[in-house]
Amino acid sequence: MKDIFIKEEFPDLVIMAIQIFDENNMRELPDNERFRICNEILRNDQDESKRWDAVWLIGELAEDPKDENHLRNDVANVLEWVLRNDTNGVVKHEASFQIAARNLRHKINVLMDVALYDKSVLSKHEAIESLGLMRAFEVEDKIKDALKDPSVDVRETAAFVLKRLDRIREHGEYKPSAIL
Repeated sequence: MKDIFIKEEFPDLVIMAIQIFDENNMRELPDNERFRICNEILRNDQDESKRWDAVWLIGELAEDPKDENHLRNDVANVLEWVLRNDTNGVVKHEASFQIAARNLRHKINVLMDVALYDKSVLSKHEAIESLGLMRAFEVEDKIKDALKDPSVDVRETAAFVLKRLDRIREHGEYKPSAIL
């Protein structure tokens, strides 16, 4: 009901959100071409706002768990590259979210590395939060190491995620579509 209200009362807001993410209409391109352009932006563009958009646009290509476009693993690898190589915490924050949103569970170890060792507090926070979102119970003991992080924000995120994991332990499998 709230979405309908927003669309009816603020149609320009919905259009603006789409334009922010896709001002060059990349969603209209064939998936492989869109992947190639986003990958190029992520590896070479100095503008972190363009890299953030590229993370979102490439993440959408991994949305189908059946991987009918055969790009899911390639997208996961690019998102890992972003987490390991990008210099901007906001861009890495979005890469962590995309891994969780697309339930790319084979990248849990990468999220764990970021959560414990990245220099950006923002990146650490989102990696931990993404692990919680994905219900990554298998790394719960490692998340506890973040309770000793020098940043209060990272410690608070780790405590929150650990409590949430404990609370939802018996609530079934994670369904990424519920968050998008």
